[in-house]
Amino acid sequence: MSTTLTARSWAVLFVLCGAIFLEGIDVSMMGVALPSIRAELGLSTGELQWVVSAYALSYGGFVLLGGRAADLLGRRRMFVGWLVVFLLFSGLGGFATEGWVLILARFATGVAAAFMTPAGLSIITTTYPEGPQRNKALLVYAGTAAGGFSLGMVTGGLLTTIDWRWVFFAPVLVSAVILAAAIALIPRDAERPDQRGGFDLLGAFTLTGAMLLLVATVVRAPDVSLSQSLVTAAAGTALLAAFVAVEKRVASPLIRLGLLRNPALIRANLGAILLVGAFVGFQFVAVLYLQELRGWSEWKTGLALMVIGIDAVLAPTLTPWLVNRFGNGKVVFGGFALAILGYAAFLPLGTTFAAMLPTFLLLGLGFALAYGPLTIAATDRVAEDEQGLASGVLTTSFQFGAALGLAVVAAVLASADELTIDAFRNGLLVPLIAAGLGALIALGGLQPAVRNRMAAQG
Repeated sequence: MSTTLTARSWAVLFVLCGAIFLEGIDVSMMGVALPSIRAELGLSTGELQWVVSAYALSYGGFVLLGGRAADLLGRRRMFVGWLVVFLLFSGLGGFATEGWVLILARFATGVAAAFMTPAGLSIITTTYPEGPQRNKALLVYAGTAAGGFSLGMVTGGLLTTIDWRWVFFAPVLVSAVILAAAIALIPRDAERPDQRGGFDLLGAFTLTGAMLLLVATVVRAPDVSLSQSLVTAAAGTALLAAFVAVEKRVASPLIRLGLLRNPALIRANLGAILLVGAFVGFQFVAVLYLQELRGWSEWKTGLALMVIGIDAVLAPTLTPWLVNRFGNGKVVFGGFALAILGYAAFLPLGTTFAAMLPTFLLLGLGFALAYGPLTIAATDRVAEDEQGLASGVLTTSFQFGAALGLAVVAAVLASADELTIDAFRNGLLVPLIAAGLGALIALGGLQPAVRNRMAAQG
C-alpha cells in the first residue's frame, strides 16, 4: 500500500499536529514561568503547585471520557468545540490577577485538552487507512507532540523574559489560527444514530472520580501527610472498583473491559507512563539545578534544553525508517536504552553546557525513537469505533506518567534538608530507574511483526 498522502490529507494532518503541538508545549512552558507567576500574584508554594497540578488532574481525570465522547458524539465536533474552550480559558489565565482565577483557568484548560486531544488522534486513526499511511501520519503526529513537549521549555523561557502572561496569550493566538483551519479542512462527522443512546454517564463519573483521586494522591504526596495520601488513595481505589462493577453491567459501557486484555496496548501504555514520567522528572531536576544551584537565567536554561527538541525532526524522519527496518519493539527498546545513557551521563552534574550536551542529545534521540512507536502500538488492531477510547487511554497514560514522575522526584528532593549536589543526584535516580523499567517492558515485544506492515518511509 502506498505511503503517499494527498495534499488535503497533509493539510488535515497539519491542523491536528498544530493542536497537539499546542497541548504539548502547555505544561512544559509553565515550568519556566512559575517563579515569575509567584512573584506577581503572591502565591504560596502550595498554591503555586496547583497551577501545574490543576491542569494535570483535570486532564488525567477527564481524558477517557473525552475519548468516548469523540466516538459517540462526533470527533470533529469534539475537536473544534473544545479547542474553543481551550482558547478562551488560556486567555483567562493570561488576564488573571488572583491565584484562584489562574488555577481555575488551568483546570478548565486541562478539561478542554482532555476532550480535544483524543478527538484529534482518533480523527487520524479513522481518516488514514491502517498500514503505511496511518503509521506515517501517526509518526508525524507523535513527533510534533514530542517536539512541542520538549520545545515548550525554551519557548516558555523566552516568553517569560517578556512577561509571564505571554505563556498564556501565545497559545490563544495559535489556537485561533488552528480553529479557523480546522473548521475549513476537517470533514464533518457522519451521523451515527445507532450510537446516540450509548453514553455511560455512571461509568464516566466513577472513572473520572477515580482518576482524579488517584492522580491527586500522587501529585500531592510530597506536600501532605501519609494519612491524607492513604485516604485519597483508598477512595480512588474504591471508585475504580465501582467503575469496573458498572462496566460489567451496563449495556453500552464507557470502556469495553476486553480492550484492556490486549497485551500490546497494556505494554504500550506502561511504556508511555515510564517514558514521560522519566522525562518530566528529569526536566524538573535539571531546571532547579541550573537555575537555583548554578544561577542560570530562564532564557539560558531554555536555550540549553532546546537541544532535546531534535526529536521533532528525528521522529517523522529517522523513526519510520528504523521501525520498518527493525520493528516496533526494538526501536522502543533502543529509545529507552538511549534515555538510560542520557540520564546516567547527567549524574556528574557538570557546570558547563558542553558537559551536559551529550545528555540532551541522547534524550532527544531516545524520545524520538520511543514516542511514535508507543503511539502506534497503543492504537493498532483496535476497532474503529473504539479508536477514540484507545487514544484516550494512551493520553491518560502520558498525563498520569507526567504527574507521577514529577511527584516522585519532588518527594525525593523534598526529603533533603536543602537542595545540594547530593539531593539532585538522588532526584536523578528516579528517571534513570523509570527508563530502565521501560526498557524491560520493551523487551516483551510491543507489536510483533509491525515492520511487515510498514513500507519504507521517504
